[in-house]
Amino acid sequence: MKAYSSLYKNELLQGIIPFWQKHSPDYDHGGYFTCLDQYGNVFDRDKFIWLQGRQVWTFSMLYDKLEPNESWKEMALLGADFLEKYGRDRSGNWYFSLTSNGEPLVQPYNIFSDCFAAMGFAALYKITGEQKHGDIALSTFENILKKQDNSKGIYNKAYPGTRPLRNFSLPMILCNLSLEMEHILGSEQVERLARQVIHDVMEVFYHKESGLILENVGS
Repeated sequence: MKAYSSLYKNELLQGIIPFWQKHSPDYDHGGYFTCLDQYGNVFDRDKFIWLQGRQVWTFSMLYDKLEPNESWKEMALLGADFLEKYGRDRSGNWYFSLTSNGEPLVQPYNIFSDCFAAMGFAALYKITGEQKHGDIALSTFENILKKQDNSKGIYNKAYPGTRPLRNFSLPMILCNLSLEMEHILGSEQVERLARQVIHDVMEVFYHKESGLILENVGS
């Protein structure tokens, strides 16, 4: 196991992170380019909120858990500042994607943009202590909870009453997100959400006859 641990750590810190630090930053408009080929060339300049949020989380987490490398904090702030400025509509919903200079491309139809934005800003709050970062994470999380029963809202393409389904992905990410945000939410709220998620997984999505967790179930 020590050999594998060393292998993964070296690959992450000597290969993957330096590659993304070198090739993904957009110093002209902010944020990151995430559609890169193996040489670091950008083949699509659109910016997807999922990946912006994930990258903010990654560099914040490295700074927090591994070492206070200022270049990692600068990378996290590059994405967070871009997201704060351009990432949401007037109701606080996070778009799915933007142009390279921050103009909306795809409407906020997917709740996972919100989830990864909240995760990124929560991790950033740990290393900056700036209240605005915590506030963005918290307001986004509260918006997620409001939308969890109909996460796509007006962008839901399903015809009402035909085949209503619940998807496993939402309780799965809510569990992870609440744990990531415990320093903002507090342990009591995380415990309540954990109980709800455990119920959903074991009583709703778990299929006893096959022993499998289903991806979708009837509402």
